[in-house]
This record gives sequence, C-alpha cells and structure tokens, in this order.
Amino acid sequence: MTRPLIGEPLALDLVNSVWVDQGHAFDQFDEPDGLESWLDDHDMAGIAADTAAVRDALVQARSALRAALEDGDDAPLNDVLAHGFHRPGLRDGAPMVATVTDDPAWLPAWTAAADLVRLLAERAERVRHCANPACVLWFYDVSKNGSRRWCSMEVCGNRAKSARFQRSHPRQ
Repeated sequence: MTRPLIGEPLALDLVNSVWVDQGHAFDQFDEPDGLESWLDDHDMAGIAADTAAVRDALVQARSALRAALEDGDDAPLNDVLAHGFHRPGLRDGAPMVATVTDDPAWLPAWTAAADLVRLLAERAERVRHCANPACVLWFYDVSKNGSRRWCSMEVCGNRAKSARFQRSHPRQ
C-alpha cells in the first residue's frame, strides 16, 4: 500500500508513517521493506547494522511525537531526545555540527524528535493535524496565508466538500 502525504518535514513524516485508509490502520514499518524505504527516503539507509533496534527506536519516537502533538505530553519526546545531542565544532576551519547519539540505532529517531523541536520553535502554529476527524495525518502548512486545513485536498478536502454538499442537498 502506498503511504499518503509524503514529503513533510522529517518529524511529521515519521508521525505519518502510520495512517488510516478506508477504516483500516497501516504502519509503514510493518510492510516488507517499509523501514528500509523510510530510512532511504531520508538518506539514513545503512546507518546502523541492527535494523530491529532502529525500528524500535523509531516506533518509540513516533509515539513520543504523537504524544507531544496530540496530548501536549513532552516527557516521552524528552526521553527520546536524551539519547543524543548536537556537538558544534570545526572541520578544516569550517563550522560544522555533528549529531551524537548514545547508540547508532537512535540516530534516525533522535533526528526526527529534534526536527519537531525545530518546527515548533520556528512556526508552531504551522504544525497542524488534518481537519478531517477520521484522519490521523499531520502536516506543516507552507501556504502563503497559513490557511491549509487538510492533509490533502484530493482526499480529505474533497471528502469534506462532498459531505457538506450532500448535507445541503438532501435526496428527495
């Protein structure tokens, strides 16, 4: 099954690796090659030999991201962030920042958690849940006026418009 709403910032893309389609929940990491595909999409393929540990860390981070976004519960996200930090330095005289984690398997999860902190610091009001109550997807609103409401106008937006039309034009 093809995952909807790809191309969001890393943190939201991790959150959106679980979605609902026609009432059925899907998890990209349960699909054959789903984890490898997600890592490859974010240029993180091959960063750790233990893919089970990477998956476990990503699932924990995904849960922590959802808790922060949906419930305002910061503790799980801070637990994920405790696995690493940014170390500034110089390389050949040029500034650089290295990401250091206590275990290589935590690098993708930590990077996604740090990305949510960055998004919230920059424009928290632009991090949004789809306005469709049945949708579980999140997006970063990059529209000029900041008025995006749907994860996808083609899917959730059209469903809402169709439902509104049906309510205003009942069948006789």
